[in-house]
Amino acid sequence: MEHVLPLLMLFIPILGLANGTETEQDFTWHLKKVPQIVSERTFSLDSPTFKAEPKLELNSVCGIECQRKLPVPSLSDLKDILSYETVFENGSRTLTEVNVLGLTLDPAENTTAWRSSRRKRQIYGTDSRFSIYDKRFMTNFPFNTAVKVSTGCSGILVSPRHVLTAAHCLHDGKDYLKGSKRLRVGLMKTKSRGNGRKKQDTPDGVPAFQWTRVKSTHIPRGWFKGVSEDIALDYDYAVLELKRPHKRKYMELGISPNIKMMPGSMIHFSGFDNDRSGQLVYRFCSISDESNDLFYQYCDAEPGSTGSGVYLRLKEPNKKKWKRKIIAVFSGHQWVDVNGEQQDYNVAVRITPLKYAQICFWIHGNDENCTRG
Repeated sequence: MEHVLPLLMLFIPILGLANGTETEQDFTWHLKKVPQIVSERTFSLDSPTFKAEPKLELNSVCGIECQRKLPVPSLSDLKDILSYETVFENGSRTLTEVNVLGLTLDPAENTTAWRSSRRKRQIYGTDSRFSIYDKRFMTNFPFNTAVKVSTGCSGILVSPRHVLTAAHCLHDGKDYLKGSKRLRVGLMKTKSRGNGRKKQDTPDGVPAFQWTRVKSTHIPRGWFKGVSEDIALDYDYAVLELKRPHKRKYMELGISPNIKMMPGSMIHFSGFDNDRSGQLVYRFCSISDESNDLFYQYCDAEPGSTGSGVYLRLKEPNKKKWKRKIIAVFSGHQWVDVNGEQQDYNVAVRITPLKYAQICFWIHGNDENCTRG
């Protein structure tokens, strides 16, 4: 059984080609020019109170039908939504206002591909998650990119010193969580030092963590209550800057394609689900619905996995190699209105060209490395 998982990961992209309607050439990372996010000015703010309690389940106001009817945000709206707060290790906080350059607004309505179905709960039918027990997989790409956030969430390495996670893992929309005041990130390791003399293996399937302090966090204002109103969930993402760089392979950002451009409409992510304490849990599933900013799916997941990086494997342009890139952030379980009734999904926040530009800007500190994605 230990060889089943890597074989599945290898052949899942190929399985999506067998429907007779698409060719292998369709499934390629198409690099495109992205808008520029430019910092205009930064203000000092009062330090946060860090009093918010974490929530295991979020309540989304605007569901699939609501998303369809939303007007396209104006440039002024986007500048406000994409402005961001930074909180530093010493508790100080700033607000950075941004400008958006090179953006062409699409007057078309927000679209959603609807496939009628009825499901319940965060585990849908037979539990299809895989716990990663083999240390050879656990500390190698792509599984080694998964990290644990000290507030109880997961995240993913996106640079030598940056982690992408969900905004709700740090902030409830009104205030920062209690545990985010002294935030740490746990990187997996399979050996720990014993008595300063020798290294001792951890039990099989249970990773040890090397904990690293977080130097600063960035959250878009679109996540905050009273800024983006109904669409706050669309901006449930954050970037953590580590105090020290790590020496591991990280996963690159990608712009989320629509589901027709994904082999089998399939996505993947790994995280630290609370019901499997201490284990790294991997899953994959097909997307059921999409809006411009969200993926609606039935990937089996439990609290603790939120903030995981959702990734996809496509061909590199003009090459035969397949490459994994992060295309979304797993936000968690949501109840949304569908055809006049409540329906539940597990939801991921798509990395759109604008979000790619912002996250890339947070990572590099400028827009020079963020012109194409």
